[in-house]
Amino acid sequence: MESQAKFHGFNPDDAIVEVAPRDGEYTIRTEDILAKIEELGSEVALVFWGGVNYYTGQVFDMETITKSGHSVGAKVGFDLAHAAGNVKLQLHDWGVDFAAWCSYKYLNSGPGNVSGVFVHKRHGEDSSLPRFAGWWGHDEGNRFLMEKGFVPSKGAEGWQLSNAPIFGMAAHRASLEIFEEVGMDQLIAKSRLLVAYLEYILAQVALKFDNCNFESITPTNPEEKGCQVSVLLHGQRKELFDKLTKKGVLADWREPNVIRMAPVPLYNSFEDIFRFGKKLEASLC
Repeated sequence: MESQAKFHGFNPDDAIVEVAPRDGEYTIRTEDILAKIEELGSEVALVFWGGVNYYTGQVFDMETITKSGHSVGAKVGFDLAHAAGNVKLQLHDWGVDFAAWCSYKYLNSGPGNVSGVFVHKRHGEDSSLPRFAGWWGHDEGNRFLMEKGFVPSKGAEGWQLSNAPIFGMAAHRASLEIFEEVGMDQLIAKSRLLVAYLEYILAQVALKFDNCNFESITPTNPEEKGCQVSVLLHGQRKELFDKLTKKGVLADWREPNVIRMAPVPLYNSFEDIFRFGKKLEASLC
C-alpha cells in the first residue's frame, strides 16, 4: 500500500488511513471500520482490507464493508491470503471490486505457488479501464500479432502480467479438485469442530498449571473466525514455542508472545489436537 501511494505521488502517512482495535481489545469492530469510511466520505478512493486477519484469525464482514465503501464512491478490494480455502467467499454476490490471494496456505498448493485474483464482472468486461498491461493479459486471439496497443482479455485474465508456472499450476489444480469434491460447507463444518476442540484442550491444559494462562485473541463467535486460534502466552515466553517445535508441533510464533495454531480440516484430525495437548503439557512441565 505504501508503494502504491508513492507511485501515485502521495505521502503514505497522509494517504493511508488505518483502523485499529480499541484500547484493551484485540479484534477490530465492524462498526469502527464503517464509521471511519463514513467520516472520510468522498475522500476515500479505495477500501482495502484483509478478509481474515493473519494475527488474530478474525473474519471480517466483507459484504457489509463493501456496501459501505461503495456508498461513498470508493472501490473495495480484499487481501484473501488467509481466507481462500479457509472461509466461504461470495465475492461476486457481495459486489467486491477485486481481490487477491495466495495458494500456499489453506489451498495447499505448495510454497511460492501461483496466486489468484478476482475482478468483478462489471470491471472484467470494461476494456477502457487503465491498468498495468502484461503480455499474458493481452487478448489471446491476437496476442502473437505483436501489434502496438493493448487489447485486454475479458475477465480477471486481462490483469495477468506473465505466463503461469505450469508445474505449479498442476499441483494447484490437484488441490482445487479436492476442494471441489469435498465442498467448502463440509470443510467449514469440520473446521468449527476442530477449532472448538482445540480451544477445549487449551483450557484443560491451562487448568493444570499455575504458571500459564492462554488468552485467546481470536473471536469466540464461529461466524467470525476460520480454522485458526491465536493465544497470548501469559507467564510464558518463546521457549515454550521452541519446545513444541522440537516435539514436532508445526505452529507459528508472532511477537510479542502469540502462538498461532491452525487445525486445517482437509488433513488435520481430532487425534492431532489431542496429541498436541499432550505435547503442550509435557513442554510446560
